[in-house]
Amino acid sequence: MIDLHTHSTASDGKLTPTELIRYAKKVGIEVISLTDHDTLSGLEEASQEAARIGVEFIPGVEISADYNPGTMHMLGYFIDPLNVDLADTLAWLRGGRDDRNRIILKKLAELGCPLEMEKVAELAGGDSVGRPHIARAMMDRGYVASFQEAFDRYLGKGAAAYVDREKMTPERAIEKIRSAGGLPVLAHPQTLALGEAELSDLLGHLASVGLAGVEVYYYSHSERETALYASLASKHNLLITGGSDFHGPGMIDTGLGVGKGNMKVPGSVARRLREEHDKGGLR
Repeated sequence: MIDLHTHSTASDGKLTPTELIRYAKKVGIEVISLTDHDTLSGLEEASQEAARIGVEFIPGVEISADYNPGTMHMLGYFIDPLNVDLADTLAWLRGGRDDRNRIILKKLAELGCPLEMEKVAELAGGDSVGRPHIARAMMDRGYVASFQEAFDRYLGKGAAAYVDREKMTPERAIEKIRSAGGLPVLAHPQTLALGEAELSDLLGHLASVGLAGVEVYYYSHSERETALYASLASKHNLLITGGSDFHGPGMIDTGLGVGKGNMKVPGSVARRLREEHDKGGLR
């Protein structure tokens, strides 16, 4: 079992990096990547625990990129956790996230759902507070019944309390990941809200500036979407990756390694990603 898209308390997950790796071992995951939002702070802890208990670990990150009309995230695999330039860039992005959090809480208060930033930060536990922590605080306060309801009614793109934030261009995100020794992969293309021809054009452009792969296997991709993204990856000579976007029990409705129960990332995915990295990430 393989899962190359997971989160910990270093960003907006529910399990610490150590707990995540132990849970992965428990459910039979053989290869895992920790891809926290805009931070590298959980990688050393996760790497040490993975080595201790015998789980293959790929250091990763997930970076928000500026794109409309949909949402774009860029995954980076095999990045150097000690790369100063990438760390500085991610700190800048987290600063924008903090500004957005304050505005979101102000909007929620105006909508009759007041929350204290201290409570939200307490739920986060790490150095990157995000919307999932706000959603959990809303659930604890009884404003919503579920994590999904919080996003559907208040926190998702276009919802009542949604606030955009400062992001970097897709090209710059790719460059930053490459400069840290990593392989840039477009996350969950479903969220871009593009038709097949538009997505193909975008992948062609991003491949020309260094994109290495596409996240084909994902918990919310339909069979048709999975087949389409695999076909486009092949067309543009891009690697295929996959993961559950696991945030922990009670968060997003997805299981580690299995998504909603029917997601299976082939073993060849991790092997080919590793081979590409070993040869220097050159295409």
